[in-house]
Amino acid sequence: MHLRAISAALVLACAWAPAAAHEPAKPAAPWPAALTGEAAQAAGVVDGFHQALDRGDTAAALSALAEDALIFESGGVERGRAEYASHHLAADAAFAQAVPSTRVRRTGRVEGDLAWIASEGRTTGTWKGKALNRVTTETVLLRRRGAGWVIVHIHWSSGASPEG
Repeated sequence: MHLRAISAALVLACAWAPAAAHEPAKPAAPWPAALTGEAAQAAGVVDGFHQALDRGDTAAALSALAEDALIFESGGVERGRAEYASHHLAADAAFAQAVPSTRVRRTGRVEGDLAWIASEGRTTGTWKGKALNRVTTETVLLRRRGAGWVIVHIHWSSGASPEG
């Protein structure tokens, strides 16, 4: 008898629940297929930063960073453009010149004076005598500066490709 009362209460509770509770969840807004407008402008700054590293032009790469830029890479943190310049910038440029990277997906948005650009990619090649095949992710936050954008945060991550 007790079990029957609980079952009846559950049925009644479900019947009286608001209609929205019975509707399937709406899918999340899809990621934009292409960056447009201000997000494309912000992504252009990110691209310029990477192109500078690819050329070994560390001065141009630094010019894309805010003075207080925060860079996360492989569990490490560099707090500011000057710290990055004195620690990993030269190594990042040497790596970028030696090992090709390909972007496979990118998205981004602008909210007020902040933009974020998120990229997925693959890095394959040889570095210091070792073959590399890595999947990569990058999140870059930018702040509006005048009519353009400046990088205030980079978070890089990579892992071994599941394909070997």
